[in-house]
Amino acid sequence: MHESTARPRVLVARAAFADILAELESVADVEYTADDHIDTPQQLRVRLADKHGAFITNSERIDAELLDACPQLRVVSTMTVGVDHIDLAACAARGVVVTHAPDVLTETTADFGFALLLAAARQIADAERYLREGRWVKWSYGLFAGADVHGTTLGIVGMGRIGQAIARRAAHGFGMRVLYHNRHRLSDALEAQHRAAWRTLPELLGESDHVLLALPYSAAVRHLIGAPQLAQMRPGATLVNVARGGVVDEAALAAALHGGHIGAAGLDVFEGEPAVNPLLLSAPRVVLTPHIASASVPTRRAMVKLAVDNLIAVLQGRAPLTAAGV
Repeated sequence: MHESTARPRVLVARAAFADILAELESVADVEYTADDHIDTPQQLRVRLADKHGAFITNSERIDAELLDACPQLRVVSTMTVGVDHIDLAACAARGVVVTHAPDVLTETTADFGFALLLAAARQIADAERYLREGRWVKWSYGLFAGADVHGTTLGIVGMGRIGQAIARRAAHGFGMRVLYHNRHRLSDALEAQHRAAWRTLPELLGESDHVLLALPYSAAVRHLIGAPQLAQMRPGATLVNVARGGVVDEAALAAALHGGHIGAAGLDVFEGEPAVNPLLLSAPRVVLTPHIASASVPTRRAMVKLAVDNLIAVLQGRAPLTAAGV
């Protein structure tokens, strides 16, 4: 049988919803990862060596070395919105289509970002541990007295889909004043719709009671929030990160929490995840969650479905639904 008439071969690198993944079998021979283990880079290269398509998550890195070992690869479909684990330029140079899953997780991630803000500002995680440990013996006026969220100023760094969804919740639901910093200013109409005002990063940090990070990751923004930026924040301010862990200098944040300048922090992402900096684990007034901002069942199903639909489209010679460009 000629290669042109053979069924394409696809690797599903991580476990996901079996009923959705099974849709790939209508167009391809599929190799699954039933036990959801994470391949080493070498193992991934071996498994992808004869594949035409790949379904991946953010645990699989696609770089030039891997691509050179997988000459038949035509499409890489990640169920994530972020593509910092994929060398887009290397893929483009080799004619490999890259797709991702924007939009479908926007509202759920915005919900979680706001939940993390509330949990951090109101010290919910510390309060629950205190209760579970049997330490609550009386009510007192200062017991876990945190910061208000309603009517305060929220600074959003990264005003894309998720940032705008958070701004909408803040302005319309909690009566917050919204500031934002972005590479490009929004249109006047969008600023008015979200009741948001643009600021430089130092201005935003200095004016905000709470700062929420929702920007895409690139090498240019690694440790965008470091010791100097933390020092620019208002005393007692809250920092929330639902972007990528590398945006924050975690050692500097731990020091700012221990020193009391930062009132609270909520982090869903970490620079070395799944490992977490031990300085953060011992820091006070910080809520830590294991990269679950998009983790509602309907949203995760939609992410997998979009990734599968993208794979099928490209393997059948059609345009992808949501291509990730360089």
